[in-house]
Amino acid sequence: MNHSTNKRSLLAVAISLSLVLGGCAATPESPDGSAEVRNKLNTLKGNPDLANRTRVELRAAEQAVQLAEQPLPEAQSDLGEHRVYMAERRVEIAKARATTLHAEAQRERLSQERDTARLAARTGEVERARSARDESDAARASQTASAAASAAEAQRMAEEMQREIEDLKAKVTDRGLVLTLGDVLFATGSADLQHGANANLDKLVTFLNAHPEHKVMVEGHTDNVGGKELNQTLSLRRSEAVHNYLVEKGIAEERLTSKGIGMERPVADNSTPSGRQQNRRVEIVIGNTQAAPAAGVR
Repeated sequence: MNHSTNKRSLLAVAISLSLVLGGCAATPESPDGSAEVRNKLNTLKGNPDLANRTRVELRAAEQAVQLAEQPLPEAQSDLGEHRVYMAERRVEIAKARATTLHAEAQRERLSQERDTARLAARTGEVERARSARDESDAARASQTASAAASAAEAQRMAEEMQREIEDLKAKVTDRGLVLTLGDVLFATGSADLQHGANANLDKLVTFLNAHPEHKVMVEGHTDNVGGKELNQTLSLRRSEAVHNYLVEKGIAEERLTSKGIGMERPVADNSTPSGRQQNRRVEIVIGNTQAAPAAGVR
């Protein structure tokens, strides 16, 4: 009787232990990728230029990320992948919308500054003309007219430079004007300029010839495919290829500095083909003044 009772007790313990272990193995976990999409959303929220421009889209992205982070059993992994995918799309939509609004605000600010400068120039012209009429001294009147002409010429030059910047598709940054040239300049793994690169580079040459007061930094960038030293060397060779092209087109070498950045400054996610393509680039930094750009290797 005791032997039978012991067997039943051992069987009950074994069944209980199996259920406990099975329950542990099936504990729901947050789907793969949910942490990465949370990091992307946090990065967007932490950008002061973007975070306050798209509250509706950010709320939608936050809700989607929270849903994607909810633990699911392994049997519902497809649902988890779908939730992560939708959260990524929501974050991308919020970022694209915020970036668009930020660019529009920047354009509006530049437009207002041009309008203010134009109004100031016109106001100055009127005041100088009135002063000239009140002055009997012909020399004073001549100087006033000359000053008005100088203001008008300065305004014309400012507007012309703005058109040239827009034609180059350059961005105004704290470092100066930044022109990004994609990887269409080079074949994969090569530092030899392709024929299709000439059009964009020739626009840059025209701009630099028109504004000899500006110095230029040529920076080469790569994706993360390959080793660090290989990418460092490739990025430097590519920056030097653009540097040499500009010199051949008549740009004074003392105005130019070239530097290889390698894969240290990605602008997109290297885990996707489109992200790697954006990271394979050459950036032309046109300085604000005659001061030399940051020190490089040449």
